Amino acid sequence: MDGSAVHFHDVGSGPPVIVQQAFGPLPGTTAWLTYHRVLADLAADHRCILVDYPNFGRSAAREFHEPVHDLYVRNTLAILDELDLDTVTLLGVSTGGTVALDMALTAPERVSRLIVGGCSASTGGDPYLLAPAPTEVGRLFDECQSGPPDLGAISRLLRGIVYDAGLIGDDLVEDMYKWRLREPEHAATWSRSTIVPRSNLQALSTITVPTLVVHGRFDRMVPLEGALMLLGHLPTADLVVLNNCGHWPPFERPREFMTAVRAFLTA
Repeated sequence: MDGSAVHFHDVGSGPPVIVQQAFGPLPGTTAWLTYHRVLADLAADHRCILVDYPNFGRSAAREFHEPVHDLYVRNTLAILDELDLDTVTLLGVSTGGTVALDMALTAPERVSRLIVGGCSASTGGDPYLLAPAPTEVGRLFDECQSGPPDLGAISRLLRGIVYDAGLIGDDLVEDMYKWRLREPEHAATWSRSTIVPRSNLQALSTITVPTLVVHGRFDRMVPLEGALMLLGHLPTADLVVLNNCGHWPPFERPREFMTAVRAFLTA
């Protein structure tokens, strides 16, 4: 993309599904990490393209001064063009959901269906009526990125993302820490960048493709009222709420997540 390296996995065959990376520590959060527990099921009859954003995974470091989700949309469109894919289903939780919504607004002719969750509509977040902002996980992310690599900060962030902290083993925390040590330019580039806020809430009413929202009841990054807000603005959306689940439903409740996704894809 614009001369920068973009990393993605291309797995399975069938109708294409673009699987957008979720939110988590720089740079070790990847689409593979977030979705590997549902990939075998989904790739059995779909071509799954798992996308890593600039400054994450093996994609290049890239400084930006704009609504960051616009950068991620261009990243995704570059992959679609490289693979000669015209119209796709977009699946994304967390940041991936916001990117999917942004892409449906930016390039609606490329999007046939949306599966999102744990996300806001807008760069910079949407205004909550009840929940505080920044949210708990948002504060933990800022702590994680505000200084040199810190094993404790990475652990607190990862374990705040999920409802069941036991799902985050010490080996994953250590891997994330080592990745940060190996790739300091990703975090340094992020710190030099500027996320320009922009609200997309009112524009959501123009999205008319079939849409499924899957949200964890105990999401500490985007509270449940964020999903209700999306439901109020997306005219064709349905909502599935997973109990005992945090910010990464396909990681934390993979079977239940895929039950909802399969019912939607076959409807």
